[in-house]
Amino acid sequence: MRKHNKIICNQCKKELKFEKGYLKEGCFSVDYAFGYFSQKDGARQRFDLCEECYDKMVAQFQIPVEVVRDKELL
Repeated sequence: MRKHNKIICNQCKKELKFEKGYLKEGCFSVDYAFGYFSQKDGARQRFDLCEECYDKMVAQFQIPVEVVRDKELL
């Protein structure tokens, strides 16, 4: 959930840390519009996860997340 420099993890309700207007920790944000052939056709869903909740979610995947290092971020 986002509100003017405030992000709260939708899973655990942790408020993520901001400092001088900048997010100071990992946040996984989803903004997805479901399309044709989905039972949610026309619905847009948004949510944020703190890094800990994201890690717990992807640890349950049967196929691991593909990790690609972004050279610009190193």
